[in-house]
Amino acid sequence: MATLKASQQGITAIKQARIAQGWSVDDFRWLESASEILGVSWQENGVLAVGISEGTWKRFLAGKNPINADAFKAYCQVLGLNWQEVAEIALKKEFSSFHPLIDWGDAPDVSFFYGRQAEIQIVKQWVVQEKCRLITLLGMGGIGKTTLCVKVAQQIVEIQDFACLIWRSLRNAPPIEDILVELIQVFSKQQETVLPVTLSGQISLLLKYLRASPCLLILDNVESILQPGERTGSYQVGYEGYGELFRCFAETFHQSCLILTSREKPQGLARYEGESLPVRSLQLTGLAETEGRELFGLKGKFKASEVEWQTLISRYGGNPLALKIVASSIHDFFDGDVCQFLEISPQSTFIFDDIRDLLDQQFYRLTKLEQQIMFWVAINREPVSLSELQTDFVISVSSPELLESLSSLQRRSFIQQSKDAKFSVSTVFTQQPVVMEYVINQIIEKIYDEIVNQKIDLFASHALMKAQAKDYVRETQINLILQPIINQLTNQLTSSENIYVYLNQVLSSFRGKSAKETGYLAGNSLNLLHQAQVDISGCDFSGLTLWQAYLQGVHLHDVNFSNSDLSRCVFTETLGNILSANFNSDGKLLATCDTDCNVRIWEVETGKLLLICQGHYNWVRFVTFSPNGDILASCGADHQIKLWNVQDGICIKTLSGHEHEIFSVAFSPKANILASASGDRTIKIWDIYDGNCIKTLTGHTDWVRCVAFSPQGEILASSGADHKIKLWDVETGECVQTLSEHQNWVRSIVFSPNPPAPLIKGGKGGMLASASGDRTIKIWNYHTGECLKTYRGHTNSIYSVAFSPGGEILVSGSGDRTVKIWDCKTHTCIKTLYKQTNEVCCVAMSPDNQTIACVSLDQTMRLWDYRSGQCLKTWQGNTDWALPVKYSPNNQILASGSNDKTIKLWDSETGNYLRSLQGHSDFIYGIAFSPDGQILASASTDSTVRLWTVNTGKCFQILQGHTDWVYAVEYHPNGEIIASASADCTVKIWDWHTGKCFNTLIGHTDKILGISFSHDGKILASASADQTVRIWDWQTGNCLKIFSAHADRIYGVIFSQDDRILATCSTDQTIKLWQFPTGKFLKTLTGHKNWVFSIAFSPDGNTLASASHDQTVRIWDVKTGECKHICVGHTHLVSAINFSPGGKFIASGSQDQTVRIWDINTGESTRILIAKRLYEGMRITGVKGLTDATILTLQALGAVV
Repeated sequence: MATLKASQQGITAIKQARIAQGWSVDDFRWLESASEILGVSWQENGVLAVGISEGTWKRFLAGKNPINADAFKAYCQVLGLNWQEVAEIALKKEFSSFHPLIDWGDAPDVSFFYGRQAEIQIVKQWVVQEKCRLITLLGMGGIGKTTLCVKVAQQIVEIQDFACLIWRSLRNAPPIEDILVELIQVFSKQQETVLPVTLSGQISLLLKYLRASPCLLILDNVESILQPGERTGSYQVGYEGYGELFRCFAETFHQSCLILTSREKPQGLARYEGESLPVRSLQLTGLAETEGRELFGLKGKFKASEVEWQTLISRYGGNPLALKIVASSIHDFFDGDVCQFLEISPQSTFIFDDIRDLLDQQFYRLTKLEQQIMFWVAINREPVSLSELQTDFVISVSSPELLESLSSLQRRSFIQQSKDAKFSVSTVFTQQPVVMEYVINQIIEKIYDEIVNQKIDLFASHALMKAQAKDYVRETQINLILQPIINQLTNQLTSSENIYVYLNQVLSSFRGKSAKETGYLAGNSLNLLHQAQVDISGCDFSGLTLWQAYLQGVHLHDVNFSNSDLSRCVFTETLGNILSANFNSDGKLLATCDTDCNVRIWEVETGKLLLICQGHYNWVRFVTFSPNGDILASCGADHQIKLWNVQDGICIKTLSGHEHEIFSVAFSPKANILASASGDRTIKIWDIYDGNCIKTLTGHTDWVRCVAFSPQGEILASSGADHKIKLWDVETGECVQTLSEHQNWVRSIVFSPNPPAPLIKGGKGGMLASASGDRTIKIWNYHTGECLKTYRGHTNSIYSVAFSPGGEILVSGSGDRTVKIWDCKTHTCIKTLYKQTNEVCCVAMSPDNQTIACVSLDQTMRLWDYRSGQCLKTWQGNTDWALPVKYSPNNQILASGSNDKTIKLWDSETGNYLRSLQGHSDFIYGIAFSPDGQILASASTDSTVRLWTVNTGKCFQILQGHTDWVYAVEYHPNGEIIASASADCTVKIWDWHTGKCFNTLIGHTDKILGISFSHDGKILASASADQTVRIWDWQTGNCLKIFSAHADRIYGVIFSQDDRILATCSTDQTIKLWQFPTGKFLKTLTGHKNWVFSIAFSPDGNTLASASHDQTVRIWDVKTGECKHICVGHTHLVSAINFSPGGKFIASGSQDQTVRIWDINTGESTRILIAKRLYEGMRITGVKGLTDATILTLQALGAVV
């Protein structure tokens, strides 16, 4: 641990500063202030930060003995002293080996830098000597603010002990929330997982770290978040939070520095500035004559007199970018003769006010092809390769033509060429920010004119937004291109509806023309209409080329796309919850499996769905490619393993033998055998050629969750719910080692392909990582069984881990809704990825070491650039499962809850859809009407219970207190009390009037999936995944009895009307009846072929109905146990059942997105309730550019072929 003490001179400075402060030596405010600097609030917590105490304070004042370095710096900061000037020099050497965290982001290369020495010294002095908190570098576009800032930062880092340097560009106008989250993660070393919800809270947290350690933060291109055309420095709508951040930097005491570059000063900063204040600004002027001539020298040889040089450089204000552009023109068109240029371009015809004036003059001298290239480079936002540019053009351009134009543009300094491994190509092209902004403004003005005047050119030749672009690029294209065009059109045409009228006229005139003529016209129109929030239901886009239309999440009811070309369009997918994802060996394909019982194969580059493999009849838990990529293996809750041909999606073989669901499969490195892990507590090893089970390995005492082969294939690892990891000799089937340090389920294990040398030293080495419900990741030497490291940081169960191909990086996904990236050499978390709105159940690393795939229970799959932490692509599912269903007590309304986060209300007599209740942020798993039918309670995986007024559909109460998914909610018979059951293993009892929880029932050891009050209101029963039912006195919280007979999770529990029978249902495919209150077991009802998810008694108690994942509803005679009817009609898993109050009908909810009404006497379906799907009635007859799999998806969402 680094320590510091004061020098003799420092002791004197400390004494003087203490006296000047006016506090006595023993005043607690010294300790309080130092603790606040280190991040602990005395007032709130009543504690001191580590290292802060009366003893360290006294030793600090005396200067005889060293103290903790952080405490030393904090005490200096309280006194207003620079710790480096106070500390003894000999001890400062302890910091000489300190390596700051430096993240240059997308800062430009400044290898060629001329002049600005005076400005460099000024800024360095402000940062190093005067400890300024906020510095703004101002100047017109192209003046050199960014390059100066890079050069200053490089020199400061060499001489100043900053803990970190972070550079971020605001060129793409990122939301303040994104910037804050990223900075907090960097400064906290990824330790802050649960961030404050409010902006002020996030800024306060950031400042805590900036007080604790000196950091240099640079935000470039601040003008991008300021409002153009408004009062100077005012913020764009939605970006006012930056102003709050800058204000806090300026007026709050800390030991860090923020440098801004901007063309105008952000509003509100001037009041903090002053020569003796810690906030400064520097207005950059142009280069001097000597420096300008040096810049010309980079372009070649020029002829000019001293007067001519002075005239030329002063004419362009010494602006470096302007001089580069002019230098190119003089060199190329005037053979380097400055005099000729000045004669042809006299001062009277051109006054240089701003770089935009020069760009106007030069841009219109470009050829048509050069202008088109400029437009495409600006639209793409990121550096773009030659091949990508060729793909963008509607009419193909040859490589020689393109290269010649690119070379010309580069000579004119309009584009920049670079080589960047990030983009996986040798050469890429981009533009300086000021040039890109100019070109984007040109695009906006041209498109506006073309639409208003109905003269189309650029609107057809260029895509304003690219549907298949990386997520963050597409969002920027929307914000900086589409939205400004919409704003101008709305101002001119007075309404968004008139925008549709104009665009429809354009489309009509182009219908029937070739793709070369229409280009991106229709795709641009559709994107503009959607962003303008125009209802496009029933619109006719037939016979058009609709390239690059982004239609994910867009309602396309009755839209006509017949005979259209939908190439490069993006649609919503029919994804349930994806449970697993894996790349193939070359990283070009990605396979997923889900709760819709499907296996899907995707093309990674385009995001296209290539194949849907169907054959499983319950949730598919895991999917993996064989090492050569020819075969795909999947396993699931139907107890089966299926092998698929990757080329055509045909099932090659089905492997059966397990007696419980299968959670994981793994191919051996030679791909000749396959291992499987099952809830039947066994591991099976299969010959993939003949499908025979070679070995069955036993030893686990609970579900086996994961299997993995070692890199050489001689060892098989397994992990399970018994908290154990077992290592097996594949040849003999013998368990050679058991690893037992985890304190909860071990959900995922993975071998490192190449363990980092620092971890494995000497002798046999091999690394295994394990992820557990105990919120830790452990790194093991699997030969010795030694736990080498334990990684902590997640705040919920960790479901999945994956190594990078080289083994230097480990990725983890957790129930805390984050993905973490770990450096296996330093054993630190280097990045945390957010955006998921539900648990992350699987992560995978691409073979090229560039991309992370993660799947979440929010029906999404995302691809991330693991180095930048930016989200590249999102696949969004849209399914409308009917999960719970309930009749109102008066039989007038039927309610159904869905995974689309809404509750739908239906007229139970007519089947008409009434309204949707919206407010939950996640799936709805439970609903209950109050006894009078006036209130509806809903339970959600967002961990809340909401109360709704049925007549108005308004939410008037939110019950918060559960820490995990809420699966069930029930009203007490008197209507005054509500009970809720959660995955946090508790039942909570609420007074719904006040929203207060007055009792919590604790005892279950796994998630609670169902609850029921007895009809006399005295007892509450709860059903759990721990395979027990508990009977509670809900008032005292005492558990009166425990029923246990099921062999698997218990999903439902219910009392008969007379409270004499208790019924339960389970994923063991059975229903059990118990005598109550004795607890005597009566009988088991068998017949379902899959999980039984829901049960309900008829009002008279003589009949029981059950809903199952075998896609059926069964009606049972309670006395005899006989199945009276099997109700067939649902085409997917049936999740819920409920009797009508009169007992004549039952309603069932299914994952086929329907609610069905059944006649109890006949077992026949009398009505089907279905809400409008996302693409209901969308016509896609004769479309081009879609795969068969995508067409199937669109049909499932309502499209008509």
